[in-house]
Amino acid sequence: MTKKKFTKKKKWLIFGGGGTLVLILIVISLMRKDDDAIKVETEKITRQTIIHKVNASGKIQPETEVKISATSSAWIDSITAEEGDYVKKGQHLITLDRKQLLSNYNAAVSSVRSANARLKQELASKKRVENMYEQNLASDQELEAVQASYEIANSSLAQAKSSLESREDDLNKARIVSPQDGIVTAVNKEVGEMAVGGMFQAEVLMIIADLNRMEVIVDVNENDVVSVSQGDTTEIEIDAFQDTLFYGVVSEIAHMAQTSSVGSAEQVTNFEVKIRMIQVPDGIRPGMSATANIITDKKDNVLTIPIQSLTVRPEGSEFMTFGKNKDSDKNNDSKRQKAKKMEELVFIIANKPSGVLRDGIMSDMDEKSLNKTKIGKDEKIVHIRPIHVGISSETHYEVLSGIGEGEVIVTGSYRAISKDLSHNKVVKTQEDEPNGKNGFNIKTETNKSGD
Repeated sequence: MTKKKFTKKKKWLIFGGGGTLVLILIVISLMRKDDDAIKVETEKITRQTIIHKVNASGKIQPETEVKISATSSAWIDSITAEEGDYVKKGQHLITLDRKQLLSNYNAAVSSVRSANARLKQELASKKRVENMYEQNLASDQELEAVQASYEIANSSLAQAKSSLESREDDLNKARIVSPQDGIVTAVNKEVGEMAVGGMFQAEVLMIIADLNRMEVIVDVNENDVVSVSQGDTTEIEIDAFQDTLFYGVVSEIAHMAQTSSVGSAEQVTNFEVKIRMIQVPDGIRPGMSATANIITDKKDNVLTIPIQSLTVRPEGSEFMTFGKNKDSDKNNDSKRQKAKKMEELVFIIANKPSGVLRDGIMSDMDEKSLNKTKIGKDEKIVHIRPIHVGISSETHYEVLSGIGEGEVIVTGSYRAISKDLSHNKVVKTQEDEPNGKNGFNIKTETNKSGD
């Protein structure tokens, strides 16, 4: 008897435990179903000012920079200016060895004297023969010969004078002077070294720059340079002057591209852009690194959306499944194959399922599919909304068409916008529950159980 009662009690315990387990599984299932609603961040469409900027980095250089070289090779006798000195136009900078140049000059002077004496001699002979010719004492041949000799002597004198001027110029250039006012930014030689001169491969002895007029030379990508124009205002940040913003104006845009890493996957094509600085700070030096934000366009009081809210989907994506891997209906297969053209869109917060408003026309949706969508308490629906955007700032896009002021769009998370969300998807917004953290709202167990 005792054994039978114990077996009966054991059976009741087993049945009771099994029922409790089933109840727990049902509650867990309901909780999982409720968790299918994606938590999102939202924002209302407002009007703002959009400023489009092209960002580029480069180096600071003087607008005018003169590289001083010697016209002929000679030893350096003296250097009168040091790096950092301020010099004026015409000020003596470098003296080259003049011995060889002076010898060449003296030889040219001697040649001029000889040519001048020869010319005087030929002139006297010419006058004498001309007098004899008038008295019929000289022939035509003698007259022509003496006149030719005079012309040759005259030409030799002109040639000697020209050579003297060249030698004198070389001698004068042995004393190098400053061609402009400015700061000596580099001295590349020392006294006693050879200054290699010439027309094509002359060494740079000294560099003088006007540091009162500086420019930023930046490389702008080929995709951005088309929007840059001369005269565009530019914000300049210099690494050496932190937390200080300077301003400049685009003064020159290169017509020839500069291509790096040609033939590789990292090939980049840039165009050199020069930006003249409006205010030049004290202590600035050529070669400093700088970043420029070129303001190419500005629009006031326009509809805007955050950059992260815009995504791209195939046209007709309302008939496709995104996010979790699920098998779609066979009726949608043909529509999915036709969805090849891509369109830019945002996700709009709505209260009930519907079609897609595309270019002002509402699309048709399957009524059965719409009825399958179950909306719980404190939940919303998202609709895809194709839009057209214009210029962009660092944080927002200008909206040209497709959406109206005051509508609420999804702004986060990135995963939700790029992957999880789809048309007529159930979501929870940050406004649904005040206890949410970081813009997301989490339902408590009390709300789920209904207690």
